[in-house]
Amino acid sequence: MAADDRLEDDELARRLREAHRRVRMLSAGANATERERLARRYLTICDLAKRDPERAAARLDAFLAALGPAADTPRNEKNTLGD
Repeated sequence: MAADDRLEDDELARRLREAHRRVRMLSAGANATERERLARRYLTICDLAKRDPERAAARLDAFLAALGPAADTPRNEKNTLGD
């Protein structure tokens, strides 16, 4: 699919993947209701990105801000970049 070919360079796609990772990481810390609410909000943003990428980017900014700062795990020297 031609649209899939450019996903590596697409800033919105990269940020959506980051949001997905952060919502997925909430399983241990957040209660089930809160995690479900955030997952639905994330899916709504993904759906909007198909039709209106600019508006989706604005909503994604607000969503990521509401999630708070990203928890970063240190990279092991044996891991390649992206792992």
